[in-house]
Amino acid sequence: MKTERNILIAFILNFVFSVFELIGGIFTGSVAIISDAIHDFGDAFSIGISFFLERKSKRKPDEKYTYGYGRYSIVGGVITTLILLFGSAMVIYNAILRIINPAEIDYNGMIIFAIIGVIVNFCAAFFTREGESLNQRAVNLHMLEDVLGWVVVLIGAIIMRFTDLYIIDAIMSIGVAVFILINAIKNLKDGLNIFLEKVPSCVDINEIKEHICDIEGVSDVHHIHIWTIDGINNYATMHIVTSDNPHKVKEDVRSELTEHGIGHVTIEIENEGEHCENIKCEIKHTGSHGHHHHHHHHQ
Repeated sequence: MKTERNILIAFILNFVFSVFELIGGIFTGSVAIISDAIHDFGDAFSIGISFFLERKSKRKPDEKYTYGYGRYSIVGGVITTLILLFGSAMVIYNAILRIINPAEIDYNGMIIFAIIGVIVNFCAAFFTREGESLNQRAVNLHMLEDVLGWVVVLIGAIIMRFTDLYIIDAIMSIGVAVFILINAIKNLKDGLNIFLEKVPSCVDINEIKEHICDIEGVSDVHHIHIWTIDGINNYATMHIVTSDNPHKVKEDVRSELTEHGIGHVTIEIENEGEHCENIKCEIKHTGSHGHHHHHHHHQ
């Protein structure tokens, strides 16, 4: 599996590199490099988790996990993100201490480490650039961040060499940390939305209702539930009221939903007169959507 191999390469590169980095940070006395090392250890750890969970997430559905293992990949993403949040908080804390009492830094050593850092991470980013899963995207994002982080360190070290402004080091590490923080929070939100069964962002329920009601023979649709397992595969269930040939109607609904990117659909067919029992799980439209229930459509 290509994704897995890429993740493994990234893991080895990152792990070896973060050890090298920690030594470099201690040797040069640069908190920016040490903070990058913390970030990289976090990455290596989370990539390790991703590796195992990504493998697991590729497994096909079975009796125990009828939906398949897709969400293991998301769990990996969430754990990674939490580690990064913690890591960047630590970095910011240490950098602030450094601003309060600055220390001397070996900027020549920093320049050398930064050049190596840019090269190594560029290679790692290059290896992990393909891949669709949320996990894979998260890993690749780290790689790109690392390249950027090192470019920043390099520029900072060069400036320090000419100006002796040691505070630059601390400011850089805060910059890197804040950047990681913002991205991590965004990733966390995506992961949690999937666990909370939120409707996938690419799907508009009202539009889907309208399109289904436009299908010939469909007089009403309700109890629409749409969710995603792993951010890629979307599922839906719904009740369709029709007096026409149910098979034809089902076909039409399925093909309509495929156009909306929903591959797995479970459809309950009801007759016109049939009273639907659990009316209470109907979605209430509030606020901005207005109250256009499916009885009267504004076309």
